[in-house]
Amino acid sequence: MEQAFQMIDVGGKAPSRRVAVAQGSIHVGPAAFALIRDRALPKGDALVLAEIAGIQGAKAASTALPLCHPLPLDQVALRHELDAAGHSVTLFCLVSAFARTGVEMEAMAGVQAGLLTIYDLAKMVEPTLTLGDSYLLAKVGGKSGVYLSPRGVPGWLRTLLRLDRPPPLAGVTAAVLTLSDRAAQGVYEDRSGPVLRGMLEEAGAEVVLSRIIPDDRETLRQTLADLAAGPAAPQLVLTTGGTGIAPRDVTPEAIADLSPRMVPGLGEFLRHSGAAFTPHSWSSRSVAAVLERTLLVALPGNPKAVREGLDSLLPLLPHLLDTIAGKKHDSLPPR
Repeated sequence: MEQAFQMIDVGGKAPSRRVAVAQGSIHVGPAAFALIRDRALPKGDALVLAEIAGIQGAKAASTALPLCHPLPLDQVALRHELDAAGHSVTLFCLVSAFARTGVEMEAMAGVQAGLLTIYDLAKMVEPTLTLGDSYLLAKVGGKSGVYLSPRGVPGWLRTLLRLDRPPPLAGVTAAVLTLSDRAAQGVYEDRSGPVLRGMLEEAGAEVVLSRIIPDDRETLRQTLADLAAGPAAPQLVLTTGGTGIAPRDVTPEAIADLSPRMVPGLGEFLRHSGAAFTPHSWSSRSVAAVLERTLLVALPGNPKAVREGLDSLLPLLPHLLDTIAGKKHDSLPPR
């Protein structure tokens, strides 16, 4: 028998920071508007109670919506705007969580609970109340990244979500090396290299080199040495492939040959974050090192693992690159 519905299994997804902001409005008429504005409704302060109800509504989303996942919410915040000319109140509900799925429904539920609370308090003064549009205003995090409503996003929200800040790797020069015998011979299409290049460019980096080389220890060692030499050396070099335990997987050895300054924590970080997706992550020998003023990071060869690994690393890279460049921590602008 075909199932008519399903609750999506998100157990295989890694938790990440999720933020959603929803917006909705209610038209209350001139008499009720004045009382709401002056916080003088007979039943109480509608704006304060709407905020409380919005918090409760967001937290109760999973009990009201049968297929909505229960989530540990980190924050629920309500904001209101009064439109004196239109005799209306607009509510905004921001919800954030570190979770495996998004918090859009929690934000929408918060807005609806807040609007209905205003309706409940104002109906004895003005029975002709009209709920306006409610919609998702913005969403940050997850696979789709940033979503902004085509209706526009107010300036205060852009500032709050830091939407106008430069991309994390703006101004950074980078190189991508794919380690693969078959890809170097032209019998296998390199899929991981283009993923890395695309993600780096999306993060604002200038990719000055993208190359495929065979799984050869000396070739990789010489390529990395040449890249790190001279004033035009890229600040970041990412390799993909050669981090497993097969006989030809020699990327960690080549990097260790070159650099006495290994960064063991990054390899452990990549294995730990990758384990949220697959236990095979623990068999990876990903490593990181500093060579001259270049940060080298070796990622696995699987395109999916590459994407997940760089996603995890991106928040750390600006600080690491600034530190290698000798910038003082207390002089760096907030990111």
